[in-house]
Amino acid sequence: MQRMTRRGVEWLSAAADDPAMCREMWADDPRMPCMLPSGRFFDVVTIEQRLGLETFDQLLRRGLPFGPAMVDHKARRVGFFLSSASQESFTQNLERETPTPPPYRYLSRNSVVVVPGPMPMPGDRYQWLRAPSRRPEANPLRPVALATMLVAAAELLARADRYGEQYTSPYAAVAALPEETTTHAG
Repeated sequence: MQRMTRRGVEWLSAAADDPAMCREMWADDPRMPCMLPSGRFFDVVTIEQRLGLETFDQLLRRGLPFGPAMVDHKARRVGFFLSSASQESFTQNLERETPTPPPYRYLSRNSVVVVPGPMPMPGDRYQWLRAPSRRPEANPLRPVALATMLVAAAELLARADRYGEQYTSPYAAVAALPEETTTHAG
């Protein structure tokens, strides 16, 4: 769980209809989530939590460019922030990766997203996986990286699920191994 920096608060609150009121609310209660319009300063791609956490892990492990990311524990969804107007790039790259992309929601103009407060606590419904630390620099590789790792994570989880269905226990996996043949030199 991460916390926003002062510059992150300034950037994110600027997206609010009343930025000063948003900052004031967060000053009074830094745990308070806030509903912000998407499409002005950022877009958000949301996916189910298990896939979202694996996608987040793959982006992080590979050192790929990505911006803020959050989790909504009650809705069991993870949201990845992209620059506004990234939808076309994200969609094109997703379609390039697979003809059957995993389910996702793309929040842009005429949508809202509930974001965690600057300092969520363990057990809060909304938490930052990667909190905004400043206004994210525009990077055309972010939608590409997110689309690519979303598909890769979905494939990885599908394979793991198939393995779990095929081998219901460690013994079942070992029993399926071919018997080793040994020869002794005499």
